[in-house]
Amino acid sequence: MPLADKLRPQQIDDMVGQSHIIGEGKIINKLIENKNIPNMILYGQAGTGKTSLANIIANATGKKYVKLNAVNCGVKEIKEVIDSTKRDLFSYNGIILMLDEIQALNRKQQQSLLEVIEDGSVTLIASTADNPYFVVYKAILSRSTIFEFKAIEKKDILKGLNRAVEKLKVLYTYESINVEAKALEYIAETCNGDMRSALNKLELVFNVGIDIASNSVNITLNDVIDCSSVKMLNYDKGGDDSYSALSAFHKSLRGSDADASIHYLARLVKAGDIQGITRRLLCVASEDVGLAVPQAITITEACVASALQLGFPEARIPLAQATIYLAQCPKSDSAIKAIDSALSDLDNIETGDIPLHLKDAHYAGAQNLGRGVEYKYPHNYPYHYVEQQYLPDAIKNKKYYIPGENKNEISFDTYWKNLKNIK
Repeated sequence: MPLADKLRPQQIDDMVGQSHIIGEGKIINKLIENKNIPNMILYGQAGTGKTSLANIIANATGKKYVKLNAVNCGVKEIKEVIDSTKRDLFSYNGIILMLDEIQALNRKQQQSLLEVIEDGSVTLIASTADNPYFVVYKAILSRSTIFEFKAIEKKDILKGLNRAVEKLKVLYTYESINVEAKALEYIAETCNGDMRSALNKLELVFNVGIDIASNSVNITLNDVIDCSSVKMLNYDKGGDDSYSALSAFHKSLRGSDADASIHYLARLVKAGDIQGITRRLLCVASEDVGLAVPQAITITEACVASALQLGFPEARIPLAQATIYLAQCPKSDSAIKAIDSALSDLDNIETGDIPLHLKDAHYAGAQNLGRGVEYKYPHNYPYHYVEQQYLPDAIKNKKYYIPGENKNEISFDTYWKNLKNIK
């Protein structure tokens, strides 16, 4: 049995992390104390305690515990397990069905759970690493309480590792088990908030550190480094983690924080999501920098083209160039505000017909319809400008574009105000 399973918490006080929902006076503790467990969806990355909590709840409430993995079961298997366990219903206080990876069930398979969770004979505790609002059938969501399991903080990982070392001293009869504090700190730092991963690393280095001659175990920082693989990041393309990373990247660029922007770029580069990166950069160049620096879109497009041509790992260089450049550019959202306001009017108010003098007049009979007759050609006038109505009558005084407070837009705005005031 893997060390992570040997050391799986047996009671709520043994769990580490999730202090927002677990601990004295917190909601999970109160539910267990009252033995009134609702249907739950436990959402979060692997190794954060979802399965352990389901075990603890079942043990604490005296309910029969049945575990299934949605990856390798369907409607038939779910019903068979539920029907077989119902024979034991009177021997227990009910049944807890722990369903791992509920996102693997399709809509029809998820609907098959409704009957048993509605009649109260089965309490569903489902787990998923994906955002449940994206992957779980709404009828199940409405009948369940969602608890988010967050990555476990380093201090809590260390607490769990030190507890594991003490239990190892009980499990094994070695003369001594010596573990450098820095070795545990390194494991806690590189396990990415995953307690199971941390325990697996501890088990590996424990086996490496066995000295048969002295009947002892010695674990050093160098041993841990030698046994460690590359730190894995949480990033599932098309999943909640990827959208969050892209969102943080975009918002950091918009917020003009070059350091945060580079950090999130590094996450996206590590995940190899070049398409996601380039789309966000191009969007920021127009949505958030816009007319404050009109050439930003051209520079960004050149960096994006270079990155796509180079591919990783070299693509990281022009992507970093574009990222730092956009983060430091003055910002203006005047362009997106203008187009969104115009689109909103098209959906919500009567905007009227295009003025006759602006309509196409390049065909025989157009003048008979009055089209283009009164159009004034601006290049025939001083400064290539003449005052005339362009918007439809219904919205002729509408103002969509409001210049941003930046040097470029202020300069153009001043130019046109001065020109239009010339008599």
